[in-house]
This record gives sequence, structure tokens and C-alpha cells, in this order.
Amino acid sequence: MAGGITETGEPYSAFVGLVYMFNLIVGTGALTMPRAFATAGWVVSLALISFLGFMSYMTTTFVIEAMAAANAQLRWKRREQEEIDDSDSNSDYSDDDVMGRGRSEPETKPILSVREYRDRSVHERSGGHVDHFDIAERVEMGQMASMFFNKVGVNMFYICIIVYLYGDLAIYAAAVPISLMEVACGNHSCSAGSVKYNDTDPCWGSVTRKDAYRVFLSVFTLMLGPFTFFNAQKTKYLQILTSVMRWIAFTMMIILALIRIGKGTGEGTPPVATLSGVPNLFGVCVYSFMCQHSLPSLVTPISDKKRVGTLVFADYVLILGFYVLLSFTAIFCFKSSLLHDMYTLNFTDNCDVLNIPFLRYFLGLFPVFTISTNFPIIAVTLRNNWKTLFHRDGGTYPWVVDRVVFPLITLVPPIVVAFCTHNLESLVGITGAYAGTGIQYIVPACLVYYARRHLEPVVGRDAINKHRSPFRHAFWVWFVWLWAGSCLMFVTANIILTDTRK
Repeated sequence: MAGGITETGEPYSAFVGLVYMFNLIVGTGALTMPRAFATAGWVVSLALISFLGFMSYMTTTFVIEAMAAANAQLRWKRREQEEIDDSDSNSDYSDDDVMGRGRSEPETKPILSVREYRDRSVHERSGGHVDHFDIAERVEMGQMASMFFNKVGVNMFYICIIVYLYGDLAIYAAAVPISLMEVACGNHSCSAGSVKYNDTDPCWGSVTRKDAYRVFLSVFTLMLGPFTFFNAQKTKYLQILTSVMRWIAFTMMIILALIRIGKGTGEGTPPVATLSGVPNLFGVCVYSFMCQHSLPSLVTPISDKKRVGTLVFADYVLILGFYVLLSFTAIFCFKSSLLHDMYTLNFTDNCDVLNIPFLRYFLGLFPVFTISTNFPIIAVTLRNNWKTLFHRDGGTYPWVVDRVVFPLITLVPPIVVAFCTHNLESLVGITGAYAGTGIQYIVPACLVYYARRHLEPVVGRDAINKHRSPFRHAFWVWFVWLWAGSCLMFVTANIILTDTRK
């Protein structure tokens, strides 16, 4: 997220792009959704998650349209620069100079550059018309913000993405020690599912569960924290491994819950509607539909983008169905009061649901493996965003600031938050409700709005962006802004009223 144009990467089919997007969206946020459903009520939850899924799909189409507009603007600027260079070269040399240089010196400029070749290929494929809106270069959201926003807007974008990444790190830092604590404190007995544990309950002799959590958090920090001071990148095989583990775990939980419900032994009796649980459900759902900040990396490598819009719509329908299936099987299988913040833990302490020890430990440790691989990546991304936010053209950072200060301001705050609280439902809710609202709603709407205003004077109204959003009327942009503002006020008011009652 440094905000620059990067390599597109190896191309892949549209179907593979659909799978990648599915895997990105369906992450750890899904594990906190069942408890949020049980708290808000199943009717309210179904209505809200369907609406938020629709809103997320709309802003995803906004980002894709802005990506195409950014590619068009880059091509237009490159064309202008080439014309300026050509005019300068013609004015600097006489005919004799040019002919003499052509005879005695080799040509230093390639006959056909890579970018010209790409544009010419597009030109030939489109029957003589260059498609300026073809998404051929990966333009990250930070780069689009720099192209379409003013200085204040760019800074606001980076602040928003930084706050969101801080929330991500705090959630990851709490989720791993919680899972380790549940396993280490012996809560995999067959009767543990009917017991509600407190932080002050003993774990090992005089060591309480809260102490054990903090011990594991310290170990987690010492093992993964140093990656913040270096560069860490995912590998292809690590992604494949974590994706396989994720799908095994989610599928197992859905099937086990369905079997228990089918046998008539389900204990869940969720309420129809509980308005007090709506603000947190809103934050959880926003967090669980988040993919907008990674769309440039997902969409650009797709080789055939003709049906990208259809595939994105199909992806959201599948994801919505998956979330509803996971959450509804959970709230009707388990009592609402016994649902854990981390849903996997409901399968590790009840032999009536799962009586195979190996599988119970697999689900209990599932978040440890998958989340631990993501933590260094998110940390490095946040560190780079801090550097970009304060960077000035032509300036460099001192070694201490670059290698020590930025990593520390990246790592320390989320670890401190995780030491203070391990309430994952609240962490996910707050992160999604505030920073998530900005990244998922406000930024995409602003990008598409200003992209349209920037490009219309350049390419004219007759130019057609084949990747333009089906929600092309300005009403939808204003609707997203109004919805986002209303949500922020509602969530803030609810938090204030809740604290006042306490």
C-alpha cells in the first residue's frame, strides 16, 4: 500500500480471480459472525447482512471503475509526454543532425517499448480502437487517491487505512493467544461446553486464564513482532496451505452443526430481533465483507476481464450464502449464551458435537496457523503506509527512524490493545464500524466520483468505460455517503449511550 504502480503479476483466469476474492473476503471475520447474529437476532441479522452485502458489492464496482479510469489517465498522460518529447527532439536537431546521428550512432530508444506494445496489442484486439480503460496496470488505492484527491484527501485516506490496519493487527494479536489459552488450559474436556469461564478462573495452579493469555500474547509478540522490522512476503505455497486449512475448518463446522440440528439435539433458540446488538453486528458484517483495499491486486492479473462484473456479483452471492449458512447453523446449534467470540472454540469443548480429539485440537488451533501467517504481512503493510504518509519528495529517513521508529509505532499500539482486552467481538465491531466504513464505503465512493470528474474533460463524455459500475448515476454515490455518515453517527451514539448506562 505504498501507493505506487507495481508489477501486475502472473495472469490467471477469471474463475481463479473469483476464488481468490472469495478466499480474501471469507477470513477471520466470519468466525466472529455467529455470536453477533445471536446477539442481534436472526431476522435483523439476515436483513442487515443482505443489505451490507449489497452495499459492499456496489462499492466494489466503484473501485473497479476507478481502476479503469486510473489506467486511462495514465495512458493519456503518457501520450502527452511522448508528444512533448517528440516536439522537443524535432526542435533540438536539424535534418542534417538527425540524419548524421542516424548514420553514426546506434538508436538508444527501443523501436517498440513494452507499454507501447501493450497499447498496440489492445488496439489490434479492439479492431483499430485503443481501449484506454483497459485495466492493464495495477494501480493501488493509494495511487488512485494521489491521482484523484487533493492533499487533504490523500492524507485522510492514509489515516483511514492505517487505523483499519491497526484494528486488524489488534484482532490478530488477540485471536492467536485466545486459541492457545483455550487449548493449554484444558478446555477440551467433554463437559467444558456447558461451562462459561471467567478470566480469573485458574488455568495452571495459581496461574489464571488471563495470565495464560498474556503469556501467550508475549510469546506471540516475541516470535512474530521482529518481522515488522524487516520485509516479509507470502509465498504461493503458504497461501495454498492456509486456504486449504480454512476450507476444511469452515466446512467441518457447518457439517457438524447441521448434523446436530438434524438429530434434533440443537440447543439454540436465538431471538428474532434485539436492536441493542445491531451496532456490533454492523461492524462485524462490514469487516467480513472487506476486500476493496485489495481489489487492484485481485482484478488486474485476470487475463479476460469481459465478465469481471458478472463474476464479482456471483462472488458476493456465494459469500452471502456462505455467511448465512455458517451463522444460522451456529445460532440454532448452540445456546446464544455459550457461543464464543471465536466460533471454532465451540467445537473444541463439547464431545456431543465433535468427539474426535485430533479434530477438536485442529479446530482449536486453526486460527493460530492461519492468522499467524497474516500478521507479519499486515504489519509490514502498515509500516509502509506510515512511511508513505510522512514522506516528502526527495527526502529520506534517518536509519533509526526508518528501521526502529516506524516498526515500533506499528507494533506497539495493537499489542497494548490486545494486552488490555481480548474481546474479539468488540474489536472486530469497532474496527469495522469506523475504519471499515471509511475503506469500504467513503473512499470507493469518493474515488469513483472524482475519477469521473477528472476524466470527463480529458476523454469526453462519449468515451465509454467498459468497467463502469452498473450504479453509474450520481444518486448512488450520494446514497453511499449518506449511508456511511448515518452508520457512523448511529454507532457512536449507541456507544455513548451504552457507556452512560454503565
